[in-house]
Amino acid sequence: MNRRGLILSVAALGIASFGGATWYVNRPTPASKKETIAPELAESLIRPYSPILGPEDAPVTIVEFFDPACEACRAFHPVVKDILDKNAETVRVVIRYTPFHGPISDTAVKLLEAARMQGKFEPVLNALMAYQDVWAAHGAFDQQKLGKIAAGAGLDLELAIEQMKSPDIVAIFNQDKADVDTIGVRQTPTFFINGKPLDPFGMDELRQQVDAEVAAVGS
Repeated sequence: MNRRGLILSVAALGIASFGGATWYVNRPTPASKKETIAPELAESLIRPYSPILGPEDAPVTIVEFFDPACEACRAFHPVVKDILDKNAETVRVVIRYTPFHGPISDTAVKLLEAARMQGKFEPVLNALMAYQDVWAAHGAFDQQKLGKIAAGAGLDLELAIEQMKSPDIVAIFNQDKADVDTIGVRQTPTFFINGKPLDPFGMDELRQQVDAEVAAVGS
């Protein structure tokens, strides 16, 4: 299969559609006053298969409900990376897929899972975020560019096209969608830090709440 054929095969897995991202910023409140997620919802917050950035046994866990086509997720991505860099031994990020932008998100999520199967999750994730304005610009989904960007980050696109159809990826996709509904996530990104929701929402608030949890485990 030639390169053009590969790209068009990826395009066939999604259709053009894109919605606006929701992003609310409020005043900060101390992390200590936040309530941990209800015990009956804890299982739905993190699944054993969920992608993890950072050390798996880190004492502080950020759960990010994430949509690769979400503009606010792209804006937060360097902030999350910076938090990980500054807390390399103590913080991990667990990714939960939240495909709120329809087929555009569906395709990108399955592509990311194919990248994970190939050991290329993080470089492909970083590439999709860095060039989101290319493959998902102003409401227009360009599947051909999505495939090119992922391939440029090291993804074997021909193999990925087959992997995206696998029962394992479909099961992960469906379970994450079900967990989004169970927890009641309504916007992306949505963050939980050690089970506590990021509320109020904002970049500074995310840093502050993570710092508070890091300080708590170090005391």
